[in-house]
Amino acid sequence: MSASTVPPLKLPLADKLPLVGAWPRLSAKTRAWLLTGLVAIGVLAVFLALFTLVQYATPGLADNDGYYHMRMARLFREQGLKPDFVWLPLTILNQASFYDHHLLWHAYLALFAGSPNPADLIAGAKLASVIMPALAFLAIWWLLRGQRVRWAALWALGLFALSQAFLYRLSMPRAQSASLLVLALGLHWLLTRRHWALLPLGFIYVWMYDAFPMLLVIAGVYVAAAWITERKLEWRALVYPAAGIALGLVVNLYFPQDLQFIFNHLTAKLGDSTPVGNEWYPYDTWVLLSNSGAALAAFLAGALALGARGKRMDRATLTAFGLAVVTGFMLFKARRFIEYFPAFALIFAALSIAPLLDEWLAVRPRLSRLAPVGMPILMLAALAAPLALTIQQAQAAMQTSDPPNLYQAASNWVKQNSTPGSMIFQTDWDVFPHLFFYNTQDLYTAGLDPTYSEIYDPKLYAEWVKITRGGMQHPGQAIRADFGAEFVLTDLGHTSFIHAASGDPLLQQVYRDNQAIVYRVLP
Repeated sequence: MSASTVPPLKLPLADKLPLVGAWPRLSAKTRAWLLTGLVAIGVLAVFLALFTLVQYATPGLADNDGYYHMRMARLFREQGLKPDFVWLPLTILNQASFYDHHLLWHAYLALFAGSPNPADLIAGAKLASVIMPALAFLAIWWLLRGQRVRWAALWALGLFALSQAFLYRLSMPRAQSASLLVLALGLHWLLTRRHWALLPLGFIYVWMYDAFPMLLVIAGVYVAAAWITERKLEWRALVYPAAGIALGLVVNLYFPQDLQFIFNHLTAKLGDSTPVGNEWYPYDTWVLLSNSGAALAAFLAGALALGARGKRMDRATLTAFGLAVVTGFMLFKARRFIEYFPAFALIFAALSIAPLLDEWLAVRPRLSRLAPVGMPILMLAALAAPLALTIQQAQAAMQTSDPPNLYQAASNWVKQNSTPGSMIFQTDWDVFPHLFFYNTQDLYTAGLDPTYSEIYDPKLYAEWVKITRGGMQHPGQAIRADFGAEFVLTDLGHTSFIHAASGDPLLQQVYRDNQAIVYRVLP
């Protein structure tokens, strides 16, 4: 048989998987992109699996506000991007002044809100709260890979070993996980000098979450690091995100209400007049050490690595150091910033320790040959115990969440026995998300943040506080006349109010279970 008649060699795998047969014909660049894509899919799958372990440790949601966000997401499916918000008329979120400062977050959640059934909405919120933080961690992997950090996937996996509070916060159906995603992308584009990309990113950030000033913090730290290390003024790094944020504020479905709301919200948080949620107060030192000690250790390890190298920091490392310091300071002021510090502490540690490892291996040829296999094994071994412990602690934190049916029965009773549009006087502002989730037929006196009520009408808010604390002997008349309420809903913990209500002939108890009491306000 002549050479010309020899049949070509056939590979069965190539027939079944065309990409395998075509692989040798692909360019090196294309093959690199395909391999990167496969690695990204694998990394994302691991992150999704680990966040699933945390999320499904409880049947409910990790935070009360998640119920509000998911009901808003359902309203997006029913009414579009700008639903008519009428449910908090006695706050700065009244119908005329309402500003949805989570608009794109609600649009994202709407993808998982196909059914109006409460159980289906909760299931959708939990799925959304697995996907978004996994994408945020994937963006951090992408950032580290872009900085040529060897074993970037394993460094990113270390995010799960830093802080149970960090994992818990990111598992909430709230926008902080999306915020971390935006900041990781912003930092990546800054470090790779694609400053123009921060313009659309700033625009998107404004529409998604009112933490958008954080993008300017990231850019400002980067500009300072560039000047310190290279004496270069990277003004574009600040101008582009600032322009995007300005556009997002002006080209906005809620302009100019958005500007007024942001002003009111920020000025209220800078003062101390009204007690707000626990997330705005700092951790006790020991609590912080116990729930985030590994994050603090990562920062210290990064600082020690810099000292061991004895070299001047480059732009990227100094930027990461600065961001770890800034977000650490923010964390010491308010516990809610635990959603940022561990991530930037790890990025700083990776950028400072990875070059030290490279230098150490470079002068040890024998170890260097073993490193591609040996180092990942060592890193996984080092991560195994803290990762397992942190995930276990995050699961335990999730299990402390309120049950998903909290106030469901009481809300359903009110819904069935009230005229649509009735005002419900509730004795705690932070029960609003649950009440709103189960009953959008009626209105509520307070919700989401007590400062929203205080700013709207300080006198009325002071009266509400007095009533809810049992400071008014016969509150029924004021509840009807000043708040226009037809029903009162209180949890069983407000014993002073319940005592006052029991002696008031204008408050008739009409429903009670092991979670709440409902009173009808008589004329």
